[in-house]
Order: sequence, then C-alpha cells, then structure tokens
Amino acid sequence: MADDLFHEMASSITEGDPEAAGALAKRAIAEGIDPLEAINKGFVVGMKQVGESFGCGDAYLPDLVLAGEAMKAAVAVLDPELARRGQQRETAGEVVIGTVKGDIHDIGKTLVGTMLAASGFQVHDLGVDVPPERFAHKAREVKAVIVGVSALLTTTMVNQKSVIEALDDLGLRPQVKVLVGGAPVTRSWADTIEADGFAEDAIGAVAEARRLVNKPA
Repeated sequence: MADDLFHEMASSITEGDPEAAGALAKRAIAEGIDPLEAINKGFVVGMKQVGESFGCGDAYLPDLVLAGEAMKAAVAVLDPELARRGQQRETAGEVVIGTVKGDIHDIGKTLVGTMLAASGFQVHDLGVDVPPERFAHKAREVKAVIVGVSALLTTTMVNQKSVIEALDDLGLRPQVKVLVGGAPVTRSWADTIEADGFAEDAIGAVAEARRLVNKPA
C-alpha cells in the first residue's frame, strides 16, 4: 500500500502537479506514514527522475520548474509534521544562495534552491539584489558549506567576485565553497574569480554541490 502511495508521490513530481503533491503529502500524514520516508521514497524519487530526464534531453526547463513547485508543495506539508515529531531530514550541509546585487533575476536561482533542497541540502535563499556582505554574514550565521551566487547579466557578474572577497574578509574561505552560475557565466570566469564550482543549470548545480561536499549522488 505504501509503495503505491510512494509511486503516486513520484508521479506528482514528474507530472509537475503541486496540488496533487500537497494532497498526497497530507494523505501520507493521515495514514501514519513516516514523513521522512514520504520525502525520500516518494517525492525525491520523482525529482531525481525529472533531473535524469532533463540531463538526457527528454525534459526541459519548464518541466523542472513545475517539478520544483510540486516538490515545494509537498515539503511545505511534510516539514511541519517532521518538526512536530522532533525529526529532521538528514542534511548534506547548509547552503546560502542568492542573486547578486544589481540583478533581480529569480527563476533560475529559485530552481537551483529547490533542487538542492530536494537533494538533501538545507537551503537559505536570500532572494535577489543581494549585497556581497549579506551573503558572507549569512554564511557565517548558518555555518554554510556552500554559497551559491547567481548572476544573469554581464554587468553584474563582477559582483560574484565581490561575494568571494566578502567571504575572504570574514575569514570564511576556503572552508566555504563558492558555486557560481547564470546565463553569461562560464567556467573560465569561475576560474578567474577563484570560485570553487560552476554550473550551467540546476541539475549541474546539484552535481557540483555534491562534489564540493564529497557526497555521492
């Protein structure tokens, strides 16, 4: 019975259906299913399937966005139940993400955050137009292992370097790894500013994040 429900949960993610995902999460609670199992054996399986399809070219960015929204709907139901039970998800580490100062692009960064959260990271999303110092102070506050810095404009890319400098100023490098991305960002640019990782998309960001903290997929 539980296996059938887990399969439905995974399908709600691959089909990008937030309403179904939320309803299935509530059903899991009502039926006494461990919320951690619901997340890991149901919804996360769906996210991995979408990620694999995206990597193979069988799914596209809108599919990832919809899957991410469905995942958020499920977790929004299950997280309070986890807290009520005194449980918590095993975390791969604390991650601070945001879009750099001067840049208000949000979709890609938000998707990366959702995918990282689905992959076991504890994500702190600072939003858009984030000053370098705020990245650094938040990283120190939550003891982040990774800071993810998005820039979608060639004119704001330089602020990714400013974030690394702000982390340096607080003495947080090199224990805090910096992962950069965004439409104009290249691996060459990442190397130039001495970032630790670079990703072209949300799936790549998850793979890079896991590499940086030495966690297998």
